[in-house]
Amino acid sequence: MEDLRKYNPEGSTLRKAQLRMLEMLKIVDAIFAKHHIDYYLDGGTLLGAVRHGGFIPWDDDLDISVKREDFSRIKRVLQKELPDNLVYQDRFTEWNLPVLIAKVRDKNSYFYEEEYTNRLKEKGLFIDIIPMEKIPSWSWKQKLDYWYGHCVRSIHNYYSFPDKIISYLLFPFTWSLVKLTRCVNHFIPSLQVADIYGWKPTGYYKKDDVFPIKRIPFEGFQACVPNNPDAVLKALFGDYMQIPPEEKRRVHSTKIEFFDE
Repeated sequence: MEDLRKYNPEGSTLRKAQLRMLEMLKIVDAIFAKHHIDYYLDGGTLLGAVRHGGFIPWDDDLDISVKREDFSRIKRVLQKELPDNLVYQDRFTEWNLPVLIAKVRDKNSYFYEEEYTNRLKEKGLFIDIIPMEKIPSWSWKQKLDYWYGHCVRSIHNYYSFPDKIISYLLFPFTWSLVKLTRCVNHFIPSLQVADIYGWKPTGYYKKDDVFPIKRIPFEGFQACVPNNPDAVLKALFGDYMQIPPEEKRRVHSTKIEFFDE
């Protein structure tokens, strides 16, 4: 059997990054518990928790999800209670962040992830905080994700100038469609949840597979996960217990530095 520890041996930069993000998660977990805010590991982080008992050996980011209705409260409590070495970040606190999710950044590191990262004030290792919401139709969500998300990314300086003009013109229409869809959602019985409208369409699953959340070991820490992680992971990845071939083991960053070492 292949020894996957070659990707993140103890003392390696990647392993240090993973342990730093774990400490960040513990802090966010404590703040959310204090304020009775539910969260759960999502995406590749959830996959790592179930398949590896921690990070996927080659993974260098950490994803958690929350209810959309808790999102504004999350911003308030994190901005108030995060320690000095961490900072809350979204597209309003950092205009050049072209995404509809939030991040908690480590101020004592540098993480080069994507082309927009050099334009940010805070560039450190991060936890992604992804809002989840009820959806009545997966195909409609995919359409909204493309148009609304494209407009947001362009306005927040992800695309070139000509595209930005078109996006400014389209944004009120796409924003109104999102608001109308959410209004209609209140009156349509649906048990499906997915990432927030405008974020990349990664998959959807039943609300009962997510809530109530539970805890399982993640790097020795009891982290929150969906009530039925198997169903969620199958929706996201299919046969998730299969180790992908080496060429598909994706690392996000091209550079990680620690300023406090």
